[in-house]
Amino acid sequence: MHTHILGICGTFMGGLAVLASELKDKVTGSDQNVYPPMSTQLNNLGIKIFQGYDDISQLNPKPDLVVVGNVMSRGSPVIEALLNQNLPMLSGPEWLLRYVLSKRHVIAISGTHGKTTTTSMVAWILECAGLDPGFLIGGVPNDFGISARLGTGTHFVVEADEYDSAFFDKRSKFVHYRPRTLVINNIEFDHADIFPDLKAIQQQFHHLVRTVPGEGLIIYPKVDKNVEAVLQKGCWTPTVSFALSNGQNEINSAEWIAANVNKEGNAFEVIFKGNSYGVLRWNLLGQHNIQNALASIAAAQTVGVDPKVAIEALSRFQGVKRRMELKGTKRGIEVYDDFAHHPTAISTTLAGLRSKVGNSRIIAVLDIRSNTMKAGYHQAELAESVNAADTVYFYQSPEVVWDVQKVWKASNKPGGVYQDIPQLLNKLTEIVRSGDQVLFMSNGGFGNIQLNLLEKLS
Repeated sequence: MHTHILGICGTFMGGLAVLASELKDKVTGSDQNVYPPMSTQLNNLGIKIFQGYDDISQLNPKPDLVVVGNVMSRGSPVIEALLNQNLPMLSGPEWLLRYVLSKRHVIAISGTHGKTTTTSMVAWILECAGLDPGFLIGGVPNDFGISARLGTGTHFVVEADEYDSAFFDKRSKFVHYRPRTLVINNIEFDHADIFPDLKAIQQQFHHLVRTVPGEGLIIYPKVDKNVEAVLQKGCWTPTVSFALSNGQNEINSAEWIAANVNKEGNAFEVIFKGNSYGVLRWNLLGQHNIQNALASIAAAQTVGVDPKVAIEALSRFQGVKRRMELKGTKRGIEVYDDFAHHPTAISTTLAGLRSKVGNSRIIAVLDIRSNTMKAGYHQAELAESVNAADTVYFYQSPEVVWDVQKVWKASNKPGGVYQDIPQLLNKLTEIVRSGDQVLFMSNGGFGNIQLNLLEKLS
């Protein structure tokens, strides 16, 4: 079977390409934004990739099935040719349900933040427990080296995205997945190009909750009011909650608790319903990752994995590419790459790094790239989100029409706003010194500035 994937270099569609290859399909695809780690993964699989969507010869010879990514829209030459030729087509989530998920115990990890890391954690725990899970992750876990695989076990762990499915299906991807175990990590407003407000996002999560069977389980953070509002709209599935032990009320109300968190945030005690299962010591940073760990331990328990086994697995967890990934150290300067592109994620990522490096200078470099950021949402929160940094630089592409200078000035941090990546790179090369921590945050390739800085420092 010849499967052609439109938008193949996206993290989700690139994972589908891996799964289709494992199913012995002949896989081809096209995209116009190609950068690591997904481009590297596809190249390693020998998948032919057409550049762009204007060349309709990519549909000749006719594929047996075209899987359409949500990046595609009407008016694109390849989409018009696809429709005119009446070729069989599916959205990515539809394909995943039909060919992979329909006979598996699906563990779905949803939420505005932490999906990729938590999905990777759950897959790793199940792997260490000998369950050989399948998975589809919106990134590349360092422990697996690939973003997706079928696995031979009963369970499939999927990153459950609330973004729309395709130009012909505006439902969120996750309503297709039919999970038996569902994690809702958090809910905030994002994806302003798709959703008009927070209530619209919560409605999609309500639809997701409706798909979870009564014999399943929903895992959620006790202190997230936006998640609780979704569950109050209707829930027909048992739930368990998790929380950090910041107060006695939380200890009494949440089933899963992270207690006795050390100053650096890389060691904490795992408690379930008053029983301690031990202390998790690991290399990850920040309270957000502690919550991710609780959610993943809880999810693994639903399929029979002892929490002590989960704790031991997470103690060896190596994280995910582009999630606080140390790209290299030159002249005593550490350069990190992170996917953060929302004020909450920016704040928690910086706070985690601060807990690790103490008084060392942190230079935060933000790419205003997501559709929500480019549209000007979250301006009010953005200046405060960089509080833990010492110096802040913003990259403003021509598509950003609001006043980024105003946000930078409101942060009261040294740094500046640049509209040219080479100029920004030259400035960073000029000002960095031994002991600095340089943290790049972008949901795109950022012009490969991270590695270019390391090269210049060499």
